Amino acid sequence: MDSVQQVRVKKLKDDAQLPAYGRPGDAGMDLFSCEEFTLQPDEQHIFKTGIAIAIPEGYVGLVWDRSGMAAKNGVKTMAGVIDHTYRGELGIVLINLAQKPYEVKKGDRIAQLLIQPIITADIREVEEIDETQRGLGGFGSSGR
Repeated sequence: MDSVQQVRVKKLKDDAQLPAYGRPGDAGMDLFSCEEFTLQPDEQHIFKTGIAIAIPEGYVGLVWDRSGMAAKNGVKTMAGVIDHTYRGELGIVLINLAQKPYEVKKGDRIAQLLIQPIITADIREVEEIDETQRGLGGFGSSGR
């Protein structure tokens, strides 16, 4: 599989910034806010990016946290799947899980976008599924 895939991006606003990789070889490209807003504790907001993106067929865009925002400030992303058929403005849903306000300014990096291949599942209802060593063990079943 080719490790470089062309992804077309359209600026919808003059002051929008194109997604950019921080370092060569990074998995996620930074997405930037096109607006200013202060997230209060327990508040969520959809931040405009000012861009539309054409994700190639057979791929999906996955929106992930910026680790520093999450670890240092308690700000997390939500609603992170961008299908290849979507052509509207990218909006990034952030929620402030901390107890202090978090200020976002125009041009701030607010999330990461990963472009990954997808596999479409052929869903089939069956009477039984195969057993595994793990079996029904769910949350915490590995003892960690």
